[in-house]
Amino acid sequence: MLHTILIAVLVTLLILIVVLTFQLRKIYKKNTAEGNEAMAEKIELSQGWVYAALVGTSISLVVVVYFLLRGTIWEGHVMEWLNIVVRLMHITFGIAWIGASFYFVFLENALNRTENVRDELAGNLWAVHGGGFYYLEKYKVAPKQLPKHLHWFKYEAYFTWLSGFCLLMIVYYFNAKAMLVDKNILDISSLTAVGISIGSFITAWIIYDLMCKSPLIKNKLWFGIIGFMVLSLFAFGYTKVFTPRAAFIHFGALIGTLMAANVFFVIIPAQKAMVAAAKAGKPVNPTPGKNALARSLHNNYFTLPVLFVMVSNHFPSTFGYKYPWLILLIISVGTAGVKHWMNMRESGRYSVWVLPVSVLVLLAACFISAPSKPGECKGNVTIDQVYNIVQTRCVSCHSSKPTDDVYTAAPNGVMFNTPDDIIKHKEQIMQRVVVTLSMPQNNKTNMTPEERDLIRCWIESSGKGK
Repeated sequence: MLHTILIAVLVTLLILIVVLTFQLRKIYKKNTAEGNEAMAEKIELSQGWVYAALVGTSISLVVVVYFLLRGTIWEGHVMEWLNIVVRLMHITFGIAWIGASFYFVFLENALNRTENVRDELAGNLWAVHGGGFYYLEKYKVAPKQLPKHLHWFKYEAYFTWLSGFCLLMIVYYFNAKAMLVDKNILDISSLTAVGISIGSFITAWIIYDLMCKSPLIKNKLWFGIIGFMVLSLFAFGYTKVFTPRAAFIHFGALIGTLMAANVFFVIIPAQKAMVAAAKAGKPVNPTPGKNALARSLHNNYFTLPVLFVMVSNHFPSTFGYKYPWLILLIISVGTAGVKHWMNMRESGRYSVWVLPVSVLVLLAACFISAPSKPGECKGNVTIDQVYNIVQTRCVSCHSSKPTDDVYTAAPNGVMFNTPDDIIKHKEQIMQRVVVTLSMPQNNKTNMTPEERDLIRCWIESSGKGK
C-alpha cells in the first residue's frame, strides 16, 4: 500500500514538474524577446533546478517501482526494459558529450593563430560541413559586447553522468548480490558494496581535484604519471572488492565521474564568471578560463578509456582475464596514446612513434589475455554428459522458469532447456564457461574444473548431438 501511494505521489510530482518546465520555457522566451535579460537569467537558473528535480523524481520513481515489484513475476521484465531505456539514454547523451569534447579540442588544436588574426582573437577557422561553409572565431578572453544568446555545452555532460549512474543502479546496485559482490573475492554485504562504490567516486574526485590545484599541474609529465598511478590503485582495488565485470564498469564510471565533475565544478563556473564579468564591463580574469581549458583537455584524454570500458563489459575476454586490472591499465594507456596522436595531428604536429607504440600496447592486452593451451581430451564426450552438467550448474538462471534467487528471467534470453539449445549456443558457452570462466556468475553453482574440461572436449570434438 505504501509503495502504491509513493508511486502516485511521484507520478503527480513528475507531471507538475514537466508542466512547470514548459511554462518556464515560455516565460524565458518571452523575456528574451522583450530584452528583459535579468529576468531571463533568473528563469534560466530556475530551469536548472527544475531539471534537477525532474531527474531526482524520475530516479526516485524507478527505485520505488523496483522495490514494489521485487520478488514478483514482473521484476525481470521491468528491469530488462529499464535497462534498455536507460542504456539508450546513456548512449545518446554520451555521444553528444564526447562528440562535443572531440570537436572543441579539434577546434582548439586546428585554430589559425597567425594569418590575419585580429588582436582580440586567439584564432579562427574556416570549415565546410553538410553542404555549407562555417567561419569560427575564438576570443582571447571575451568580446567587447556579448551576444544575447550563448549556447552552453553542459547538459550533455550532466545527463550522461546521471543516466550512467541510473544504469549502474539498475544493473549493479539493484542486483548487487549477483552482479556486484563475489564472496570468493570479498565477503561483504550488498549495502557495503554499494557504499564502497559511491565512496570511491567521491574519493577519486577529491584526490584528482587536489592534484589539479597543486603545483603538480604545471608539470604535465609528472601529473600524468602520478595520475596514472592513482588510477592504477583504483583499478587494482576494484578487482579486489567487486566481481571482475563490476570492477571494469566501476573504473569507467570513476573516470566518467571525474569528467562530469570537471564540467560541473570547474568548467561551467569558470565560463559563468567570464560571462558575468564581460556583462558587467569588468576586466575578465583569464585564469579560470585556462583552468577550465586544462580540465577540458583532461576530459578529452579520458574519453577513449571510458568508451573501451563501456564496450568491453560485454566481452568476457577482457574482464575474465586472471588479472583484470592489468587489462584495464593497458587499454587505458593505449587508448589515451591514440587520442594523444589524434590531438597532435589536428594541431599540425606529427610523430612517427606515438601511434605505433599505442597500437602495440593495445595488442599486448590481446596477447597476454589469450587462453593457455588446453590439456588432452581422453575419450568421447557426449551431449548427454554436457546436458547433465548444464542442468546442474546453469539452468537455475538460463531456463524458461529460473529458480535463481536474483534472476527471474533468463539473462539475455539465453535458455538451455533442451540439448539443441546447448548446441545452438556452444560458441558462447566455450567463451564464457571454458575460456574466461566468467560463467556461472561468480561460480555460484560451483562448476568444477573437470566439468569445464568435459564441456571443452565436447565442443572441440564436434559440438553436435552425439
